Parts: sequence; C-alpha cells; structure tokens
Amino acid sequence: MKNHRPLKSPAPFQSGSQRTANLQSVRDVTYQLLREFGLTTFFGNVGSTEETFLKNFPSDFRYVLALQEASVIAIADGFAQATGRPALVNVHTGAGLGNAMGNLLTASLNKTPLIVTAGQQTREMLLMEPWLTNVEATIFPRPWVKWAYEPARAEDVPAAFMRAIATALQPPAGPVFLSLPLDDWEKPCVGPAVVRTVSRRFAPDRARLTEFAKALSEASSPVLIYGAAIDRGNGWSEAVAFAEALGAPVWAAPASERAPFPENHPLYSGGLPFAIGPLGQKLEGHDVALVVGAPVFRYYPYVPGPYLPAGMRLLHISDDPAETARAPVGDSLLGDAVLSLAALTDLLGKRRPKTGKAREKMAHHMAPHPPNRAKVSDDGLLTAMQVFEALSKIRPANAILVEETPSNLADLHTCWPITEPASFFTFASGGLGWNLPASVGIALGERETGRNRPVITIIGDGSFQYSIQSIWTAAQHHLPILFIVLRNGEYCILKSFAELEETPGVPGLDIPGVDIVSLAKGYGCDAARVDDLGAIKRVAAEAWSKSKPTVLEIPISPQVPPLI
Repeated sequence: MKNHRPLKSPAPFQSGSQRTANLQSVRDVTYQLLREFGLTTFFGNVGSTEETFLKNFPSDFRYVLALQEASVIAIADGFAQATGRPALVNVHTGAGLGNAMGNLLTASLNKTPLIVTAGQQTREMLLMEPWLTNVEATIFPRPWVKWAYEPARAEDVPAAFMRAIATALQPPAGPVFLSLPLDDWEKPCVGPAVVRTVSRRFAPDRARLTEFAKALSEASSPVLIYGAAIDRGNGWSEAVAFAEALGAPVWAAPASERAPFPENHPLYSGGLPFAIGPLGQKLEGHDVALVVGAPVFRYYPYVPGPYLPAGMRLLHISDDPAETARAPVGDSLLGDAVLSLAALTDLLGKRRPKTGKAREKMAHHMAPHPPNRAKVSDDGLLTAMQVFEALSKIRPANAILVEETPSNLADLHTCWPITEPASFFTFASGGLGWNLPASVGIALGERETGRNRPVITIIGDGSFQYSIQSIWTAAQHHLPILFIVLRNGEYCILKSFAELEETPGVPGLDIPGVDIVSLAKGYGCDAARVDDLGAIKRVAAEAWSKSKPTVLEIPISPQVPPLI
C-alpha cells in the first residue's frame, strides 16, 4: 500500500478588505522611501490636489512654505546647491506648475537635482478634464525637466519616485517631474519601495583624454576656460592644480552662474564677454583653448565675428551630451569636469609651463562687460560702485554673494572678487526672479549644513519685484539675510540693450512709485531707505546678527552700462 503525504492545511481565507488591511498605503511607502534618501524637507505651496499626499504630515518631515510657486522652485534650487543634495518640491497641479516654469527653466540650466511634484485630479474624473486638471501633465514642464511621468497605477508611485531621484541625480543633474493623482495615496502598496543608489559622476574616456593632454602639452600658448560645473563639483583645487601645471591663463566662461576659480590667483584673467565677436577677440594669441564644465559658449547680444581666432583649436569637456552636441566649434569629450581635470594633471606629468601670451587681467573679474563709466555721479546720488566699495569694507570674509543686478554687475565684481568656493551664486538662464528666493534656500542650506555663512543678496529694484513673496519665507524662518536693493527707478539693463540694438523710444523701461521699504516691512523684514555711505555700512554690518532679514533700499544714480 502506497504511503500518502498528508495534505497541507489551506491558508486561512482572507477577504479583499482583510488583505488590504495588511498592506501599507502608497503614502506610507512613499514617505519611507523619501526618508531613505534624506528627502525630509518639502518646498511647496499647498493646493487642494496635494492635500491627500500631505495628510497627517509626519513629524520627522519639514514643510517650507513659499507664497508663490516661482519662489518655491528657486528656494529649493538654492537649498539643493548649498547642501549638495537633491530637493523635493510640491506645487499645485497645472496652475502652480505654470507659475513655477520660469524658475524651473533656471533650475534646469543650473543643473540642480529637483524632484518636482504636482497633484493631479482624481483618476475617476480625469477623462472629463474637470476644474484644475493638469492637462497633458507630462508635456507641460518640458523641455526643462529631464523626465516627466504620471504613474499608470497608484501602486507605481513609490517606484516612480525612485526613478525620479535616480534621474535627477545622474549627470547631467537636473529637475524631474511627477504628476500624482490625488486619490492614489490611500491605495494599498505591495511591500516597501526598492531603494537603489546611482553614481553622480563619470570618468572621461582615457584614450580621448590622452589626446587632449597631448594637444595641450604641445601648445605654444594654451588657454583655459572654466565653467560652473567645477564649483558644483567642489573642484577648485583640481582646477588650480591643472592651471599651474599647464602654466595657462584662466578665463571664467561667459555669464557663469558660479565662480570656477579663485579670482585673486595670478593665472586668473576674468570673465569672457557673452557675444561671439568680442569673445573670439579675447582669445587671440592662443593656439589651443580648453573649455571645462561650461557651454561653448553662452552668448546673448548678437555681435558677429568668428567664433575663434584663426588657427585656434578648441577642446571641450562636459558631462552633458546635449551641451557638447550643440557647440558650434571644437572637439568634445564627455566626462565629469573635476575628474577630467585631475586626470589631465596626471597626464601632463612634469611638463614645464611654457611662456605664452602675457596675461590680461580684467578689473571687473567675472562680469562679461566693463563697469559703468562714472564712479561718481553728477546728480547727488550714490553710484553703484560707491555702494559696493562701502559694502566690501564691512562684509564678513566668508560671506556668500547672490547677485541679480544686471545693470550693475561689473561694478559689483570689480569691488567683490570671489576668492572662496561655493560663495557666489546667480542664474544660468538670465531669467529674473530666481536669485531673491534662491538666497533664502541658500541660507536655509547654510543652516542645515551647520556652516552658517552669512548671505548677502545684491538685487535691482526691478528684479526685486519678480519673486518678492520669498522674503516672507525668509522672515518666517528667521534668516539673517541682508538684501541690498539698488533703486535706480528703471530697467537700466534694457536701456543698454536699446543702445546696442539702436531701438530708441521703447516704452515701459521706467518703474517709479514702488515703496520697497513698506513692502519689505509688510512681509516681516527689517527695512530702511539709506542714502549715506556711513549709514549703509552701519546698518549692513548689523544685519547678520539679527534673527530676521534686513532689506536696505539704496537710491543710486541711473547709469546705463556698456554691454561689450
């Protein structure tokens, strides 16, 4: 007689509701994934389609509220740059994403890893496109995000966050976007999210790098052009070591959003102009140029001419294939800027620097154009140069400078050379309205990291209006930022363009009647209007010891600067 194996007892019956009760919700699994990556700070402006995600907000998370979505994006961008980590953004469906788009463009060109999320209407109503539906949600934020997605199923939400984090971090870093239906969060989710890690840097091809090293070592007069990626990658020491090994002058790439090299170094020349013809002229006398960590090149006003001097060879290193592909001239190499510089230094070995072209040093440092013509005005008002000279005498040595004053840019850089890494920030896009809120995020990041370097924001009275709501966030978080608002009562930089473009009589270039002090006080800041250099120095020196922001409105003489 055959032996029979006893049958296993059947699993106890579970109803659908019982099985669901044993599973975590999509919300719980998503929050745990965010914890794994240290993404416990949300930057946002709450809307009805986001409240289901934020329900019973965990006590170990923090929500940084800004009063308009453009400020939300820029505050997160500044925070991410200051901390070196990605930042999480939450805006309100299509309406909030629309408000955010200008600064999303800047975050993209800044190459800042942001995970931007927006609520979406409930799945049951999406087909009808009810009020506040984000129609074509994944198309709307393009081309300024690396990836945009609306999960096909609620249970895909955590995995979508994982892919978003990986995509945002991998080079070239940048923003990504998730559209999240409001009814997904209570749905059951099978198991915890899969947590993965990704590399943020990649090494260059060794054979190609050897070709570059050979071309540079054989050059009679090489020149280096460094970009913001060096500062983003904490690579000042590698940039200096290579420049000294090669014995080549260093230019900052035109309109660079971060300083790539110490401006008090004897090899530093300044910032290249951001127009084709003038830039080519600055490179005359050199036979090989190496561009590292910047586009080739960032131009704005059209001034024709050859891209490069006759006979020059240009070499380009970037971690962004789109950047190398669109370069109009040059031979490219894909790779991390800082790793590439370190490898090039090794390949040069003991090469003795050759004597090349005498180095030209621009007094206005990174600025792409010369300073205003008159240091002293004839209208009784202070000039921007006088204000900056006064501020330079009282600023702390480790202060961070955030700049959005296009018409006074060269005056500022003349008085304020950048000599420490990660101490200068501006926009890569030229789009006004980023720097004011970004300085709030940078100050929050300084507090988060424990560095607590003082932050000073230099901004024009026109620029100040674009994202003015962000100073409320600074006040709510007791950030001792010093905001210097230069009041010339006009869009002065546009008058410069009017001269260059020969377009007289353009309307809308004057902005009278704005009471900056009252606006700043209304948002909770200390504020004053000062027009005396002694008072400026006194009030500014006190700002960093306060527990709230200080806004100084300083009337200055309207001087139209040269662009080239």
